[in-house]
Amino acid sequence: WRSVERLGATVVLMGDSYDEAQSYAKLRCEQEGRTFIPPFDHPDIIAGQGTVGMEIVRQLQGPLHAIFVPVGGGGLIAGIAAYVKRVRPEVKIIGVEPSDANAMALSLCHGQRVVLEHVGGFADGVAVKVVGEETFRLCQELVDGIVLVSRDAICASIKDMFEENRNILEPAGALALAGAEAYCKYYGLKGETVVAISSGANMNFDRLRLVTELADVGRKREAVLATFLPEEQGSFKKFAELVGRMNITEFKYRYDSHGKEALVLYSVGIYTDHELKAMVERMESSELKTVNLTDNDLAKDHLRYFIGGRSEVKDELVYRFIFPERPGALMNFLDTLSPRWNISLFHYRAQGETGANVLVGIQVPPEEVDEFRSRADNLGYEYMSEMNNEIYHLLLRSPNKV
Repeated sequence: WRSVERLGATVVLMGDSYDEAQSYAKLRCEQEGRTFIPPFDHPDIIAGQGTVGMEIVRQLQGPLHAIFVPVGGGGLIAGIAAYVKRVRPEVKIIGVEPSDANAMALSLCHGQRVVLEHVGGFADGVAVKVVGEETFRLCQELVDGIVLVSRDAICASIKDMFEENRNILEPAGALALAGAEAYCKYYGLKGETVVAISSGANMNFDRLRLVTELADVGRKREAVLATFLPEEQGSFKKFAELVGRMNITEFKYRYDSHGKEALVLYSVGIYTDHELKAMVERMESSELKTVNLTDNDLAKDHLRYFIGGRSEVKDELVYRFIFPERPGALMNFLDTLSPRWNISLFHYRAQGETGANVLVGIQVPPEEVDEFRSRADNLGYEYMSEMNNEIYHLLLRSPNKV
């Protein structure tokens, strides 16, 4: 927004999401008699975005299998589909959405527009709760399908683009590339021409740090693991021998003087699934319990940064909150919940998103759980329980549960 401001525009920052900002903009238009220009849900906007499809068709005269388009509100894909299906109806138009911001995919599946309760903020350029009315109508008629991709896959595609062209895309900008790669791999597509729309490069260093951590995981070149070692002399050396020639890229270990076993959190570089499976089997055959955390977001976002072992905490509830990235958000949280209840765990790391992903442990007696949830609801922050996440019980909760 600072770049827009430097061009002479007046920028007003309002709300913590696209929907809140749009509501405020419409209110200002009504109050001041201004014209509201929607970002996607208007025939003129859709037509303008459709010129991207015209450029592709004009520049690429040969056979074309599919065009992959990032989808947020649906304006870009609706415009491209409207033009391309008229002049090249054989070309597939395929949308790509993050798996945690899949409003268009759900809407097409249900035959009506669906409003998401929670929208992931990593690919914030496509993070909308509900798609446009006109864009949905056009997508129902013209779009061939939607591919959903994970955050890890998006990070891997950002790295692929950098290694190929030395260009750094933002998550929403790499979305279509991730979808195209997943589609081609799933269908074994070879010798065909596909186009992926790279829609933006608004990257910051907080988010880039997360991308570098998850890129190899997304391309299955790295695995995140946890192994339990008996607290006895020689166990650590035995563990290192069992890892063998696997390249360890991250390692955390803490001696537990009160426990019978210690926890090792580590990452290994892998070349094939067979290598990883063989290493885990070596661990298990030596009675060293090993858990693959690669697909667990709680472990990758929070638990991999913890060190110090498991703890016995009475009446502990663990939640993930999405704090708005604005001054006072933490104090608002503490004023609402503390010192009423004791905070037993807290982890936050900036990831460059519109909302901060925070892991919180709070000691709440069973008879006060309803009151806690009521206060949490009144905060207005999105939150979700992690009490059923087996990784929490495995890595943070003492076996001697109070």
